[in-house]
Amino acid sequence: MDIELVGEPLPQEGDLAVFAGTDGTLSTAARALDEAAGGLIRRAVAMLGERPRPGSVAELVFPRGLSYDRLLVQLLPGGDEGAQAHAFERAGAQLVKKAEALRIDTLTVASPEGLAFGLSEAEVLAAFATGAHLRAWRFAKYRTGEEEPPRPQRLRLVTASELEAARERLAEAHTLWAACDWTRELVAEPANVLYPASFARRIEEELRPLGVEVEVLAAERLRELGLNALLAVGQGSARPPCMVVMRWRGAKRPRPLALVGKGVCFDTGGISLKPAQGMHDMKWDMAGAAAVVGAVRALAARRAPVDLVAAVGLAENMPSGSAQRPGDIITTYAGKTVEVLNTDAEGRLVLADVMAYLVRQYDPETMVDLATLTGAVIVALGKERAGLFATDDELAAQLEQAGEEVGERLWRLPLDEAYRELVKGEEADLKNIGRGREAGSIVGAAFLAPFAEGRAWAHLDIAGVAWADRERALVGKGATGFGVRLLDRFVRLRYGDGRRD
Repeated sequence: MDIELVGEPLPQEGDLAVFAGTDGTLSTAARALDEAAGGLIRRAVAMLGERPRPGSVAELVFPRGLSYDRLLVQLLPGGDEGAQAHAFERAGAQLVKKAEALRIDTLTVASPEGLAFGLSEAEVLAAFATGAHLRAWRFAKYRTGEEEPPRPQRLRLVTASELEAARERLAEAHTLWAACDWTRELVAEPANVLYPASFARRIEEELRPLGVEVEVLAAERLRELGLNALLAVGQGSARPPCMVVMRWRGAKRPRPLALVGKGVCFDTGGISLKPAQGMHDMKWDMAGAAAVVGAVRALAARRAPVDLVAAVGLAENMPSGSAQRPGDIITTYAGKTVEVLNTDAEGRLVLADVMAYLVRQYDPETMVDLATLTGAVIVALGKERAGLFATDDELAAQLEQAGEEVGERLWRLPLDEAYRELVKGEEADLKNIGRGREAGSIVGAAFLAPFAEGRAWAHLDIAGVAWADRERALVGKGATGFGVRLLDRFVRLRYGDGRRD
């Protein structure tokens, strides 16, 4: 969908959207049209009820006294309720959803001038456009035939007085949209198209032109270095694993920020085979890696003032004669030994080696990993929030704040020493599962904690939020891109907004 910002008078025909506040206040544009239509818009707002929800839309077809085909009146949050941009993102998404249902091709959206938000008009328009774009995205790459394209095709946002400021905000937002779109496309790709080698090529092609240093460590190099846990996960596949390390030098700092992503491009469970039902969804077990590379893209494109190293471990977890077996003992890059009691608890093996590699090679001050690690986190939190585990309270608080501001919400779970007892091995240093079904998501984090080697570290278990099996506030069914905007906002909070020339 094309989103265009204009500073011209409203058209007098076609399809138009105007705004009102939840308290019944009309925007300047809505007030003028209401007078021309004899109070029609106020009556439409009243029909939404005494306590209407922000984002609600009333539809007027061929409104009396006006020449529009259709007039949509949407309620926007105001006052303290509208203090965060995320509320306006939701409104943009809801309006696009309504336009899709009505099969509107081109929708002009009048300026919200005249309503009080606590944000500038430029900020409101940028947030509104962000929600509209995220909701309109869909993965239709492999559709063929005569099916009509998604609607609407074009959204025209009219600004009353802040054209240049709004353009600047929208341009910045567009950079983040592009990163989110790329991440969602990666997550949605089938595993016969996106596998370790092809994923690595896409990272190189996308990030190098932005000034990101990209190094691909193939299986032979991983073997030389001793990343045996990552190799063990991928040894059952005909497609060998690899690791991709990315470096963005946006600032000079003594020690970098490290981001780590789990990139299991398809997860059958290995010898501990998953049930056939739903296994096709395991193409998105690389969503943590996709979120990390998407965040790197966003940060490099806006030239973020951060010294960053990021790495993703890419593998396929397949059953075969060469696959690792339950009961195998492996020696990780960090030197710790692990009993592999369940080959379907493979993501923590991938992350353990990648985390340890970044710690030993780059000495980061802070490390954040993202992974679709456990189904247990869905049992604990549903599909509304990602699980957050952290060894540093300030880091956890910044991630939580970033999540609240962009609507990618987190919930911190415990990581006591008692839980780490659950992953102590009997025949090796560690085992890759805990005690039955107890605290599954916490056990996954407890397994990873030693590989941070004392650094400020946070683990985000995004298994419940990386893929939507039903429509969400800002996205339809499918890949959500969760984590890209969260990490971008986290970097803004921690390192500021400045840009490098």
